Amino acid sequence: MILLKNREEIEKIRTASRYAAEMLFELKAYVKDGLTTADLEAACEERLSRMDHVRPAFKGYNGFPYCLCVSVNDEVVHGMPSERTLHEGDIVSLDFGVLYQGFYGDVAVTYPVGKITERAEKLLSVTERSLHLGIEQARVGNRLFDISNAVQSFVEKNGFSVVREFVGHGVGRDLHEEPQVPNFGTKGTGPRLRPGIVIAIEPMINEGKGDIIIKENGWTAATRDGKLSAHFEHTVAVTENGAEILSSL
Repeated sequence: MILLKNREEIEKIRTASRYAAEMLFELKAYVKDGLTTADLEAACEERLSRMDHVRPAFKGYNGFPYCLCVSVNDEVVHGMPSERTLHEGDIVSLDFGVLYQGFYGDVAVTYPVGKITERAEKLLSVTERSLHLGIEQARVGNRLFDISNAVQSFVEKNGFSVVREFVGHGVGRDLHEEPQVPNFGTKGTGPRLRPGIVIAIEPMINEGKGDIIIKENGWTAATRDGKLSAHFEHTVAVTENGAEILSSL
C-alpha cells in the first residue's frame, strides 16, 4: 500500500533529507587520493556525534554495521567502509540516510577522486542527468513507470546500462516503503501518481552490462564485468505543483 504524506510529514522528510544531503556535501572533502573509505565513515560518525537531533538510517538496518555506504569503482551499492585506499581516477558513490522526528531522508551521490577518464565523467553526468529526467516525470496524473522509463531511455541512449536488481522506493516513517521505483519500465504503466507520494529515485547505472554480483560480505553489489558503476539519489515529493526535491540544498 502506498502511504500518502501530509504537508507536516513532508516537511519532516525534507528536514531529514537535507541533513543527509549536507552530510554528503561535507564528506566531499574526504574523497581524495590517499584517504580510505574508513576515513569517510569516521568523518561521518564524528559529524553525527554533534547532531543529537538525528540518527543514521543505515547503521543497524537489517544488520548493516555502518552509517555510510561507500561504493568504489565497480561497486554498485552497499559498499562497506574499510581500509581500502582511494586513488586518483577512482569514482566513489556515497549513500546516506537520516532519521529525524520519526521520518527518513535518503540521498546518494558519486564523486570523482581527482581527475577521472572521459568515459567515467560521462557515466557520472549521464547518471545524474537521468535522475533529474526521472524527477521531472514525478507529476500528479503521471504513472510511476513514466519515471522509470525516463531514466532507462536516457541511459541506454547514451550507451550505458541500468541495474535491475536494486530500485528506488517510497520514504516516510520507514526507510523503504511502497512503491518500488525501478529504473526501467514501460511508459504509461504503474500506479497513478498522487499528491503526497514521497519516493527516493535512485538510478544505479553501469558502464558496461547491467549484470551484478554480490560480494562475500553479503552486502556489496558489484558489476559482473568489473566495469564502473555510478549512483545518484534524491528524495522527492509529488505535489499539485510538480515534483519537489526534498533533499536539495
